[in-house]
Amino acid sequence: MSVKDFIKKSVLEGFSPYNVPQMAGALLAALAMGVLIYWVYQRFYAGVIFSRSFAMTLVGMSVLTCMVTLAISSNVVISLGMVGALSIVRFRTAVKDPLDLLYLFWSITAGITTGAGMYLLAVAASAVMIGVVVFLSRWQTAGRSYVAVLHYQGEKPGDEIVRALGRNKFAVKSKTLRAEGTELAVEVCCRDNASEVTDRLRSIEGVEDVTMIQYNGEYHG
Repeated sequence: MSVKDFIKKSVLEGFSPYNVPQMAGALLAALAMGVLIYWVYQRFYAGVIFSRSFAMTLVGMSVLTCMVTLAISSNVVISLGMVGALSIVRFRTAVKDPLDLLYLFWSITAGITTGAGMYLLAVAASAVMIGVVVFLSRWQTAGRSYVAVLHYQGEKPGDEIVRALGRNKFAVKSKTLRAEGTELAVEVCCRDNASEVTDRLRSIEGVEDVTMIQYNGEYHG
């Protein structure tokens, strides 16, 4: 078979109407996977502000990746043109949360596997990913990080603050000495209830006020 005959056959088979049900099934499967990823992202999101536009992008990414995979696998001419077209595309949107990359690649791979007809692999990989997300979510909530900002008078409350933190892991971030008092910023990993830790700190004699700020490592200057 010559190259001309091969390309001609590929074009005819690529636009064959008998592939329409298969393509529709793959796109529906990709849509279902995208909706599942959307739900998981919304359910286990632990950032500061939930981005609905990013979550919707995960659904569209899965469907569009499936469409690209179908086009490449069904027609050699389109695949060559698409490779050339995609090679000049540059995405410059910064991803602030590294965990968002996990969902992006999950959405892309879900679209690729469903477009290739590997539905069992897509379902199995998604089940593994959900297990990983659940495990990481529970592991993170086992100890939440806070920044405690305290203002107190004198030197004695400093030792009492250390005792009040108890078994919670902490690290002094800053200590500012002023004529009117001392400002102390402490990063605390609260295994106990944060409100209980706040009450213990506030009950120390000499402590004027306590501010607890939840910190998850996602604040950028």
